[in-house]
Amino acid sequence: MQEDRRFVRPRKQLVELLRKKGIEDERVLRAIGKIPRHKLIDTALYPRAYKDTALPIGMGQTISQPFTVAAQTELLAVEQGDKILEIGTGSGYQCMILCELGAEVYSVERHKELYHRAKESLQDLGYKAMLKVGDGTLGWSAYAPYDGIVVTAGAPVVPDDLVQQLSIGGRLVIPVGDENRQAMHRITRVSENEYDREEMADFKFVPLIGEKGWGDK
Repeated sequence: MQEDRRFVRPRKQLVELLRKKGIEDERVLRAIGKIPRHKLIDTALYPRAYKDTALPIGMGQTISQPFTVAAQTELLAVEQGDKILEIGTGSGYQCMILCELGAEVYSVERHKELYHRAKESLQDLGYKAMLKVGDGTLGWSAYAPYDGIVVTAGAPVVPDDLVQQLSIGGRLVIPVGDENRQAMHRITRVSENEYDREEMADFKFVPLIGEKGWGDK
């Protein structure tokens, strides 16, 4: 695919900014440096494509702030060949990062329009992932267990279904809190009935809608 030279330098600058802000995983940084984020937003937003900010993508949703995507991905500790479930496909940006890291990606999106748009973007840019329309708070049990699950919306509580769909040693990265602010959590399944739970910094996400989230809004 022909590189658009307008975006080469801004993308490199974004990577350097994320490094300065504390992202240490060079694999994550390389992935962010490769993905053409501008192709996932409206052309009117192109000047902000590689700023470290969330941007609207319609349906009341956003393409997440790059630092947030990088931080969640770093916490997920993805290894080549890991089976990863993403809750909230959105623009497909996080999904592409996971693909770049060599993951086998499954992603659930509740908005049919965003699902179709993300599916087309992934195909156009050469990424392969399994997508479906559904209630992400219930996970995707058909392909469980997962080595990692990442939730890209703020939850009031940790959905039990997601925890149960982790493999032994699997990690769930999810923002939990109220509708204004959430703390990032990483839950690692140590054994069949034992979990380690870590609480990280605060973030701001759109609400996680669904049966085990904020309900059907």
